[in-house]
Amino acid sequence: MTACAIENETAGAAEAAGDAVLEDDEPDAAGERAGFGEDGAHDGVPEQAGARGESGVPAGAALAPPALTIAADGSYAARLTLRNVAAEASDETAQAWFVERWTLDGHEPYAVPLPLDQPEEPDSQVLPLADGRVLIRRRVADRNAFSLLYPTGPGTGELPLGAVGCADLTLLPPSPDGASAYALSVGARSTAVWLVTGGAIGPELVAEVPGRCSGGVWLDRAGRMLALDREMPGGGPVKAVAVDLERGGEVTPLLQIAPESNDRLLLADADSGLLLIRSDAPGHDRLGWGVLGSCLPVRFPECLRPADVAVTPFAVQPGQMLMPESCAVALRIDGAAGSWLGVWRPAGRRLHQLTAPEGWQAGRGVWTRDGVLRLPYANENVACGVALLEAPVDGERGTGPAAKAGAESGMQPSAAAAPLPMCKPIPLGQAPLMGRMVPG
Repeated sequence: MTACAIENETAGAAEAAGDAVLEDDEPDAAGERAGFGEDGAHDGVPEQAGARGESGVPAGAALAPPALTIAADGSYAARLTLRNVAAEASDETAQAWFVERWTLDGHEPYAVPLPLDQPEEPDSQVLPLADGRVLIRRRVADRNAFSLLYPTGPGTGELPLGAVGCADLTLLPPSPDGASAYALSVGARSTAVWLVTGGAIGPELVAEVPGRCSGGVWLDRAGRMLALDREMPGGGPVKAVAVDLERGGEVTPLLQIAPESNDRLLLADADSGLLLIRSDAPGHDRLGWGVLGSCLPVRFPECLRPADVAVTPFAVQPGQMLMPESCAVALRIDGAAGSWLGVWRPAGRRLHQLTAPEGWQAGRGVWTRDGVLRLPYANENVACGVALLEAPVDGERGTGPAAKAGAESGMQPSAAAAPLPMCKPIPLGQAPLMGRMVPG
């Protein structure tokens, strides 16, 4: 990488970045607040605090809802949700956690509860598969047990898959193939990657990566290349690496912006090659972007660091073949007032800040190929909804359309992507240009 050029940064910080680049933005491009009411109020949902550890809690207790997880193709989603149940040995009503599956790819979204005889623990994780079944990970003593849940008429079917004997294990994001699910187990000196469903028999160890790994981003549509953020044993900077799951976990360096910088991969799009990166190469943590297989350096737009808020990307527009600068990126913005929505394109150099629908599952959503963002939400009036938001036009200042609560969801799923040839990721700045042109 060449230097990280950042507007209004000191020369010393730019030099410390080593191999990084400067992207000058327009002075007023720090972000327009579109779709907000008077006094800056918006419809974002603040985070709720204070989730208790037990599965049954008194009705009315404030609990932070577990995150909704959306399948890789956007067809289904799943989450844990609270339901009223009769409390034992009393006439009072209590609440307990149960699995809920959302169907998102039809003419109208709907939710199907998947309760079992016993409530779930709030630290359980769920992940929807493309066939409509829901994987659940439960902690049982010092093990992690896995099952598949599915509706069976009025009841819920359960298919136990087995268990992994470790205390610290986390599900990775849904695999692009829609049929497999993976989990990460971090040890003292290495990290194990487990295939928990989609294999021959039960959970199986598919890779052991030296170092302590976190994150998890898929780099292809086959579910073969997995990017992890790795810290080597003994310490040192965190660097994103690519792990080939079909070659026994062969590791290839992916991000090396500066020798001592912490370079993490947040999102990747297989069609365009767009990468969303968080790195402290500029001198402190910044959100940047690059292109997989490009010799151009990572850029850190000034508009992606508005004051007094945290900005996290969560979805990239697919289908923009070899045009990473044209991809619309959806971002979650968290501030003192709660959480709301941001939309940005690399070519536009402007962060549009928009009102989220009431009850938005913050940080969750999927793009269609046509540039429509589908935002799942649930509130007192809508048990399962999808609000549609067209990507704002960068040439229009501050007037992006806000997502409307309760909007109809008549969108059809985008067409299946054509299979791409397998390419081994190599470090940004060391790869050939491969015909991709990005405006500088």
